[in-house]
This record gives sequence, C-alpha cells and structure tokens, in this order.
Amino acid sequence: MKVIEVLTDAGHVDTILSIAEQHNVPDVWHYQSGEDERHVVRLLAPAEDTQSILDSAQKVLSTSEISRVIVFPVEATVPRYESDQQSSGKTKTRTSREELYQNVEKNARFDRNYIFLVILSTIVAGVGMLENNIAVVIGAMVIAPLLGPNIALALGTVLGDRKLMLRASGTLLFGIFIALAVAYILVFAYPSQNFSQELLTRTDVGFGAMAMALGSGAAAALSMTTGLSTVLVGVMVAVAILPPTVAAGLMLGYQQNLLAFGAFMLLAINIVCINLSANVVFLLKGINPRTLGEKKKAKLNTVLYLIFWLLLLVVLVVILYRTGIKVT
Repeated sequence: MKVIEVLTDAGHVDTILSIAEQHNVPDVWHYQSGEDERHVVRLLAPAEDTQSILDSAQKVLSTSEISRVIVFPVEATVPRYESDQQSSGKTKTRTSREELYQNVEKNARFDRNYIFLVILSTIVAGVGMLENNIAVVIGAMVIAPLLGPNIALALGTVLGDRKLMLRASGTLLFGIFIALAVAYILVFAYPSQNFSQELLTRTDVGFGAMAMALGSGAAAALSMTTGLSTVLVGVMVAVAILPPTVAAGLMLGYQQNLLAFGAFMLLAINIVCINLSANVVFLLKGINPRTLGEKKKAKLNTVLYLIFWLLLLVVLVVILYRTGIKVT
C-alpha cells in the first residue's frame, strides 16, 4: 500500500477525487491546509496502482504551479487490505517510475561517500584475493557500490534520460578507475607473486560468469520494480564487477599483462551482460516515460541500446577467441 498526498488548489480537488474514484481507491482524505490556500487530498492506494494514479494526477496538475504530489510507503493497515491483483490475473509494477528514479538516481552520484566505499571495498577485495580468503572477498561484495551506476544507466536508457545515462556512466567509469588505482597500489604491500585461486579465477572468462552477470542484472532490476530487498542482489552484482576490476589492477601492478587483459575482458563482458538484462527487465515491466511522444522516443532508444549491447557482447567474445584467452 502507498499513501499518495496531493497538494493543490481548490479548483483541482474534484478532479483528484474523481481520479481516486476511477481507480477504486480504498480510502480518501480531503482537508484544507492551514498554512495556505492549498487543499490536501490523501489517497490510500494499492502499490500496484500507484503509477497509473500518478500519471493521471500529473496530466491534470501539469499547468498548476502550486501543486505537488508526494508518495509515502505504508508498512501496514488495520483492518488489512486484501488486493485483488491475483484474482484479476494481472501483474503490475509495485514501484512507480518516480519512486524508482528517486532511488536509482541517488545511487548514481559521484560524491565523497561513493569514493570512500569504492576504496574500502577494493582494499577488502584485494586483500581477500591475495590471501585466498573467500570470506573477506564476500565482505567486499557487500560493501561494493557499483550496483547503483549500472542500474541507473539501464533505467536512463529505458526512460530516454540522457542526463542520467551520462551521470551513471561517468560514476561507473570513475569508480572502476579508482578501484584499479587502489588495487595497483596494494601490490606494494604484497610484493610476492604467489597468485591465489581466488585471484586467478577473476582472470578467466567463462560462460558461467556471463550467465551470472545476466542473472544479476535481471534480478537487480526486478527487485527494484517489485519493491523487494536489494541486499542479495547487491552482493550478486558486486561479484560480477568489483573482483575482476581489482584483479585487473593487481595484475597490472605485478606486470602480468595477459592476466590483466583477461580480467579486463571479464569486467567488460559482465558490465555488458548486466546492462543488457536490466534493460530487458525494465522494458518487460513497462517502465517508460509518461507522455506518448516520450514513450515512442524512449522505446526506440531502448531498442537501439539493446542492439548495441548485444553487438558489443558478440565483439568481446570474438576478441577472446581471436586472442586465445580461455573461454570455458
């Protein structure tokens, strides 16, 4: 359940109440704000109906300069509300476009916290791989913040939001560069070249890793659109991005260029697979802009990027075969 609070002028109140009636909203509150002349209409609605209600409200409030719509999550209601979604046979997205954008956009920001998290996760992952300690590597996977920029890039693609796409791409690239630099420096603390199995595994490109990256991207997008926990998804995506990045930096530090190249190829393939599967899930879940013109433009944009990711994946696999890197 969600509470949709609409702040608007008196002239739009009846229209908002009509929208609530059209969507069979279980409960509606209406009162006038004490601070100004705006009226407050609150709608208690099923989470799966939030997007359609928001779209309807935006259509009628687009010309109002004083109106605002706020969405609040609801932990529980008494008496309990029983949704008829299963009986209708329809599966709807439980997270609205606006909520999804808000959650994803903040995770694509290149700020001090992001830099610190990348540095810390790189150090933990690097030590774990050098000492062949899988528990430590898993700890780095939990910390790793590289999920946000990848999902933001996929969301920006399906929404046709180039600003978000550029910001997410920049944040991801800077994060990878920082991880490479920290891993390279970490070599000075571990001068021995006794490579552990945990480290060598991240220099071997396998079809299993591709499948894991595809599943990770799909699971991340699905969990966000359905409102499920993203903790485990964050771990899965961290497995696919952070360790090969750290491995590449370490191998560059040890001047093992062939192994570093293998780690770079694994990283590139995983990024492509994650974005490819996340784009598909967002597309299938109906995540798109509000207006018809924006929808057509975004759909074309999404199709073009899906083709781009597919072609890039094919090119990367061909490069692996041509260069003799092991593909299992």
